[in-house]
Amino acid sequence: MPNVSEEVELLLRNAHLRDELEPYIDESVSLVHFRQMSLSEENCFLESMLAWERAPALPISCWALPELTLPRPSTLDDDMLRELLEDAVDRLFCVRVVLEMTEHLSDRELYTLIYRDILPACEKKVDLPGNYLCWRCLDESDIETWLAYYATEAERLQWLEHNEGPLPEPMELPYPRKLPRASEL
Repeated sequence: MPNVSEEVELLLRNAHLRDELEPYIDESVSLVHFRQMSLSEENCFLESMLAWERAPALPISCWALPELTLPRPSTLDDDMLRELLEDAVDRLFCVRVVLEMTEHLSDRELYTLIYRDILPACEKKVDLPGNYLCWRCLDESDIETWLAYYATEAERLQWLEHNEGPLPEPMELPYPRKLPRASEL
């Protein structure tokens, strides 16, 4: 429990954050139950909202300095591609971009996805500790791949309850990788 002077500081910070957020407030803020948060938690939440609102939307390639650029996949042999892929994954992680669900993709397919989809994507670069952009390398519409490689048995059964059609057999991931995780940030 904060002492009186800490409580006053928290209240002053809260008032300042609310003033700063006023131009951005919409009905979505009313969905948050501030009374269930401590004042310190509320201030952290408001700080993250303000950081989001003020964050620039930039191509992910520009998040890194120097800019992360890659050669066209078709110009690379497998060894060079693998080396550049490892470097790209590390550099993306350094700017808090975490890749998930990559193990169904070959190195060339993952490299191509980074080159074609991730690096040119404009996203908000929110610079807060513990904040990261999670990029799932599986198309949301590719239910069959998700069911075969990534869904838990409970998720597979739940899908079967709500959908018709055959359930693909669970399969071993063809390209197991040890990529950095958000929990390591």
